Amino acid sequence: MESWRNWSGSVVATPARIAVPKTEAELSAIVAAAENVRVVGTGHSFMPLCETDGVLISLADMSGEIEVCPDRETVWSPAGLSIGALTQALWARGFSLLNQGDIDKQAIAGAIATGTHGTGRTLGSLSTAARAFRMVLADGSVVECDATRDPDLYEAQRVSLGALGVMSRIKIAVAPAYRLRETIRRAPLDEVLNGWDQLAAGHRHVEFFVFPYADQALLKILDLAQEGDDPTPTEGGTYKLFCDIATAAPFLAPTLQRIMTGAITSSTRAAPAHRIFPSERDTRFEEMEYEIPAAAGPDALRAAIKEVRRRRLPIIFPFEFRTVAGDDIWMSPMNAGPCVSISFHQYARMPWREAFAVVEGVFAAAGGRPHWAKRHTLNADDVVRLFPMAKRWGEVRKRVDPTGKFLNAHLRQLFAFSI
Repeated sequence: MESWRNWSGSVVATPARIAVPKTEAELSAIVAAAENVRVVGTGHSFMPLCETDGVLISLADMSGEIEVCPDRETVWSPAGLSIGALTQALWARGFSLLNQGDIDKQAIAGAIATGTHGTGRTLGSLSTAARAFRMVLADGSVVECDATRDPDLYEAQRVSLGALGVMSRIKIAVAPAYRLRETIRRAPLDEVLNGWDQLAAGHRHVEFFVFPYADQALLKILDLAQEGDDPTPTEGGTYKLFCDIATAAPFLAPTLQRIMTGAITSSTRAAPAHRIFPSERDTRFEEMEYEIPAAAGPDALRAAIKEVRRRRLPIIFPFEFRTVAGDDIWMSPMNAGPCVSISFHQYARMPWREAFAVVEGVFAAAGGRPHWAKRHTLNADDVVRLFPMAKRWGEVRKRVDPTGKFLNAHLRQLFAFSI
């Protein structure tokens, strides 16, 4: 029996079969014949979304070509295409994504299904750019849905965790190709947080990283640029070396953090947007992320840092702090209004569960809701309480998949109200 492991190594699945269809017709036949189905992209989910003892489907061989729509404002993309491959194909045709995150290895279908996002006060998640879906339902039938054709299915599918069917193609809103200028500089954390509203309002994209035992933040600011073709920097091996030292000697984590923060130097570069957005992430980690009401974000970060320091938790990765626009997607963590997104990481070789539990409590108390693909401990009662449209979403799920073919143990726990 072939096994599958996610990027960080913490999720392992032993499906009865891993299927790699080459055509939509083949995909339809596989889904129709299977008792249980999950779809895998590139394994960048830290939750067990892909676990199954049934059929695990990879869409990697259904990559195909993108199709530019007549309006030249949308494109049809193969669902299994990675964000990196999609953005390169778009650039070659004169387009860019409206926004993207700092990892471009994920399949576009998985990123949309989980509400993955970048940063920018006026910019929503990738899911907000989805204009239509072509998908295979539990009985093998192929349907298309959008705001006018089965609008309930479309609304539910915009963030679905793969629980409604298998996407084969996605219609995505795009922008004319653009370049970005990246500015990186160090600044005192208190200065950044006290001036956060002005920073977020003054730039197309702004985020920062801060180690919990350091008082300086690494600011990353992106604005539109007219020209530039600078290369993408690589992560290098020094950071992994520091992580390995902390693994062997956890008590050194605060000192190592201060050394790394002090080594940060200012830099500027400009290039096509799809080369500026992503960062190289060679050092593997575990991650939790909560979307928190914008006004509560700075205090939530301060409280989380205080708890890490008070408990002397041996964390070697920084917090990441971003902004995300509010949206109207039923199962989106951003559907209550503008948010800040705070991510908490730990080196994959180091213990993370205790620290994540502590910080999750802080973020939940601040009114936060988790990124579906990052570590969290929500149950079905939490989902109904936190997401006002959850039961309507559940009605759609039950209509298109009455036997729960696309559910696994984790999703059954989350969505017990829809079974």
